[in-house]
This record gives sequence, structure tokens and C-alpha cells, in this order.
Amino acid sequence: MEDSKINFKKGIFRNYLSTFTSSAQTYDLPDVNPSVSDSEEVQKSRYWMNKEFLVKESGKKTLEIVCFIKAPAIVPENLKCNTLNDTSSLVVDDSEELVSNVITMECYDYEKPLFPINIAIPFTSCFRGNYQEIMVKVTDTNFQSNCLTPISLQGSGNHKESFAEVKIYHLGVFSLLSCLKKETFSVPKVGLLQKLNVDSQISFCYHSETFNSLAPRQLKIQPIEPSISALKARHYMYHSVISMSALVHVQHPSSQPFNSSVTTTLPCPPIPDKKRQGVETEDARAVSATVKRVAAACHPQAVSTSVRKSVDNLSDTLKLLGRRNEEGWKVFDDVIIQNAQKGLVSFELNEHLESFVVICLAFLLENRYLLLFAQALEEALRSTTANVILYQKRENPYKIVVLLSASRELTNELQNLYEEGYIGPPEPTQHFPLRQGEQIHFRFDGNISASGNGGFRKIYRLIFHSQRQPRLELQTREGDEFGNHSSPHYKGTAVFYKITREMIPKKWEKTLPYDEYQHQSPLCKLALTLPKHEKLIHCPQRTKRFFSDSSEALWDKLLFWHAQELAEDNISLFALSLPVRRSMFQLVRLKGPDNLTHQMYELLCCCKKTLPKSADKQQILSQYLQKSGRSDLSEELHLKWQNKVFT
Repeated sequence: MEDSKINFKKGIFRNYLSTFTSSAQTYDLPDVNPSVSDSEEVQKSRYWMNKEFLVKESGKKTLEIVCFIKAPAIVPENLKCNTLNDTSSLVVDDSEELVSNVITMECYDYEKPLFPINIAIPFTSCFRGNYQEIMVKVTDTNFQSNCLTPISLQGSGNHKESFAEVKIYHLGVFSLLSCLKKETFSVPKVGLLQKLNVDSQISFCYHSETFNSLAPRQLKIQPIEPSISALKARHYMYHSVISMSALVHVQHPSSQPFNSSVTTTLPCPPIPDKKRQGVETEDARAVSATVKRVAAACHPQAVSTSVRKSVDNLSDTLKLLGRRNEEGWKVFDDVIIQNAQKGLVSFELNEHLESFVVICLAFLLENRYLLLFAQALEEALRSTTANVILYQKRENPYKIVVLLSASRELTNELQNLYEEGYIGPPEPTQHFPLRQGEQIHFRFDGNISASGNGGFRKIYRLIFHSQRQPRLELQTREGDEFGNHSSPHYKGTAVFYKITREMIPKKWEKTLPYDEYQHQSPLCKLALTLPKHEKLIHCPQRTKRFFSDSSEALWDKLLFWHAQELAEDNISLFALSLPVRRSMFQLVRLKGPDNLTHQMYELLCCCKKTLPKSADKQQILSQYLQKSGRSDLSEELHLKWQNKVFT
């Protein structure tokens, strides 16, 4: 068997190497009977061994298993394993989701027989379905990649995690990806009826002599329902799209032309009758105004013909959109699409299409808007909406966590952070689109700086992978302890920048310097405040000292006492009597779902912030209490405020 050797440049990964330890266990294969006269080298090559590699990630206290190696005993002794998670942007594409560590395998001695080697890598995948599969991607130093299908997906030994095992014939950088499942089949000259394994409702009927010789086909099916909902939420003109089939990607290794048409069947749910009536009524009123306004705003040359057509044709219409190679999207008006049976449509294809999809419309739109929709959909499929979370430790506000989370997981992440003792403000940023492997760089401005396990740095980095929420735990500090003298807090801002994959240099040992993107506008900003330290003032003995609680401290005690008294009441009803927005009330409940006192305290603080400084806060609070039916607390508030006792 031919050995394939990759000579990694000495020190190329020096900046990314992690400290690792390893433990190994050996076992004998039942069909190996080494002779006593065999040399030690020969005996080692006949015995097989399992070896696990452990690494200690920066910022973590425990060791983590990164892979298992199963090979002749002589092989694992000469292997070195390291993690390269900082370079994960270089190993993923748009349709690939990273689900494991990025690891590199190197060999100390290339004279030893190496291959084949079985390597098992642990992974965590939360969103696997019929259309997804786990693949092992092997990347060399020149960024040439090859995807391997695992020979097994199961636990290893006593470990309950999922492991993908693959047989390799050369070393490199390894990563596990969740990607669209590829189906491959060949069409003979006599024809073929092919139903896909990922979805048996999708079928292709190749008639006899469609091709002159054997023609291979590779297909991928991409569900698009979440992306449709997001597009319709942002653009009213796309409300005409009621449903869509999955997006079909086809590769034609053979360039043979079609001798006859191919009957294609796809699931595309029609609009229900009851829903149809509501859509028709609503859209008939709105299409002549809203669609025309939105279309005119996007394209000033838009004509009113499409709007009149939309009103006159309020019935569901099926359209085929496809793309040939690099020519862009096209609407195939000449293709007749029929309802084969409930929820299925069929049509005849006469040419090779790289991608195609069937759209069910409630009312007609001009082709130009359908093409805009196809382009917007394609872009939406490449990206995932995400949010940045910056929370402070409840007991130690100087300790913060910065998290990059997919929007679909935002609620769960906020709940997990609350259980870990982290709370806002600041609140999470507005959602924004990110592609797999894109990075968020951030720095701190103002009177606040931060340091992590690697010490003080000016720029910090988070790499986005929708199934691996990256996070950083940092220790903040004030820049000038005498700064912000007119405020009870130190103030600063975290400034975030979006770094696309195209901006990242394709070099294992090099990162993007801040100077390369500091001229671009920030993606978002989050305000951060730190409480000021209590300063001990050493006064001369003859100096007379007076101590008195500030008004702010008294109000804090007052509001907390009220929160304790009102915690047993219906918070929702009490919130109606306060000048607090419903969204703020929902956010307060999300931050402390199990602590009613904390919820009430947050509501009262929000209410107090809305009042002007000159307002009689005690009288206004009494009015709120009376309005909510707690006149008893209103009277008690008056007495306690006079005595300045809140217990």
C-alpha cells in the first residue's frame, strides 16, 4: 500500500499548539500469533493498540478527549495531536456546520509504517435530520480538502459521546462537519425511476434512451422553510409565497444532453382552502398599496401592471425557478407544473439545471420580483441569524461572559447564563446574519478594559459556528479609577466588528490584524458599566466625620422592600399599573423566571428610571400602589419614608 506523506512545515502550528497528554491501552487481535524470534519492531507492528489523545483547551480546567487512534502499536507512539480551533474559519464552507474540534495529526518519524490508521473523533450535533449527514473533512497545508464518509457513528469504549470513525491514509487537519446528504446514482440507457432515500416523495423518472450511455447523477436536497419565514417577516411583497418545495442541487459529472424530458416529482404543499380565503381577502386589499409601495421603493422603474395582475389573479400559482451553472436564476414560464396528488407537484425537465425549486404563489408577481426573491432566498440559506450576549456575574460584576449565539438558541442560552449566575444589562444585540466560519472581533472603549486567560489584549475574537456556541469569560477593570467622576459607575463600550471569511488570510499561523478593518463601521455596540469601588479615606484624628445614606441608597432599600411585599401578588396585573412597556416586562421575566422578588424589583427600578429627577417619586409610587389595589402599602410607605427604615 502506497504511503502518502504530508510534510508539515516546522513550527507552522506553533502559535496554536495545545498542551496534551495521552493514555493508551493495548489489545491483541485474535488472528495475530507473533513468533518469539520476531524482533520488537515486528511484534509492535503486529499488535494493535487503542490510544486516546487528551488536550487542555485554553480557559478550561479539565482535559478533553479530542480523538482515539486505532493502529499497530508502533504507530501511536510516533503521533502528535493538537487542536487548531482558532483556524476553524478556514475549514468550513457555507453549507457546512462544524460539530467537533479542529485537530491536527503529525508524525515524529516518517520512516515508520503509518497507514491505514483508524481515527475516531467526538462530536456534538443538535440539528441532524434526514437531509443532513456527518462527514470527516481532511485539509492539508495547502488548504486542499477531501471529505470522507465515516465507517461508524457510535460511542467509543466506555464513553457515551458520539464518535465518527474513519480510516485514513494520510495525515492533516481533521474536522467533523454536518452537511447536506449527497445521493449518487447512475442512469442507464434503458431509463430509471429513482426515489431519493432522504425523501421518498422526491422522484426522478428517466425514460428510455434519455441518455446515450450510463450517466451519473449527484443530488442534494436542502429544506428552506425557516428561511422563507424570515424573508416574509422582513419583506411584505414576499407574502405572496405560500409554500415552496425543497431546493434541489444537482451535479452532472457527465455532460450528455437530454434526449427526452425527465419527469420530476416534488412535495410542495398547496394553500389550504380556509387559509386561501383569508389570504385572498387580505392581499386583495393590501396588494395595490403595499406591494406597489415596496416594489417602487426597491425598483423605481417598477410598473403597475404586476399589481393589477396580482389583484385579478388571486389563486395559487405554481412557478419553477432554476439556475444553470453560473448564469443566475431564471423563471421557467414554459414549464407546466401539475398537481400530481395532494401535496405533490410534477413537471418535465428538458435540460440540465444546477439548482431548482417550485414556488406556490397566492397571487401573481412579475418575474423580476421572483428573481429577487430567489436571490434573497439563496443568500438567506447561506447565513444564520445570530446575537451577541454580554452578561455580568451577579456576585462579581467585574467578571463578564461574551457569547455568540444563533438566534434560534437565544432563549436557551439566556436561561443557561442565568443559572450560571450571569445577568444583564446590557441586553443581547439585535440579530444579524452570519455565515459559517465568519468571525466577530470586539474591543473595549471608554474607561473599561478586559483581560482573559492570555492576559490583557486589545482585540478579542469569536468564531461563529451555529452548532458550537463560542464564548469568552473575561475579567474587566476600570482604566482610570478617578474617571467618570460625575457618575456612580465606570462607563465603557464593547465595539463589535464583523469579519467575513473573504477577509481572513488563508494562512494557518496568521490572524487578521486590527488595522485591516478598523476603518469599517462597527456591527454593533454594547454599553457596559462597572460599580465604583468603595474608597477608604483616612482622615486626621481631629477631623469630625459625618455619615449619612445617600438618597439613591435609600431608594434602593425602599424598592427592594416593596418587591418583597409585592412578590406574592399577581405581577402581571401590577405591571399594568406601571408605565413600563410590555417588552420590558417580558425581558424581566426571562432574566429571572423563578425569582418573583427579583422580577418585581427590576420592574420598580425600570419605572423609577422613567421619572424625571424633580418628580416626587414617593408620591408617584403611592399612586401606583393605590391604583393596583395596595392602599395598605401606600400608607406604610409614607410612614417608612418619614422614619427612613425599610425592613
